[in-house]
Amino acid sequence: MEKQKLIIGIDTGVNTGIAAWNASTKQIQFIHSTKIHKALRLIESLVPYFDLFIRVEDARMRKWFGNDSNAKKQGAGSVKRDGKIWEDYLTDLKKQEMICDFKMIHPIKGTTKIDARQFKIITGHMGVTNEHSRDAMMMVYQLQNI
Repeated sequence: MEKQKLIIGIDTGVNTGIAAWNASTKQIQFIHSTKIHKALRLIESLVPYFDLFIRVEDARMRKWFGNDSNAKKQGAGSVKRDGKIWEDYLTDLKKQEMICDFKMIHPIKGTTKIDARQFKIITGHMGVTNEHSRDAMMMVYQLQNI
């Protein structure tokens, strides 16, 4: 039996947002927020069951910081470190042919920080979410290819 295709979005940070769009069924598979070590384990637990394509928001590519830029730049250091951890981890999984592909993507201004009400309107998802899980889903929602 052919594996279904999952496109996973990861919003790095202390609270790692991780969400999956099932490109085979065209449905949200899951939306979650957790610690980085649990998110890493979740990826590996999905390997036997799905073809995985992963998009990671990479703060190392961020050029704009907006209001309170000094505070945001200071907090960005740990998020940048997390980006490097994800890149190294996913590179290893790709070499082992455990995942199909991954992309480190530039934070897209205007597609993050969507409030819960707006998220429900866009996606129809009625479950509980937080800022990080919503950001992760918005990276992959309704994608068929990466």
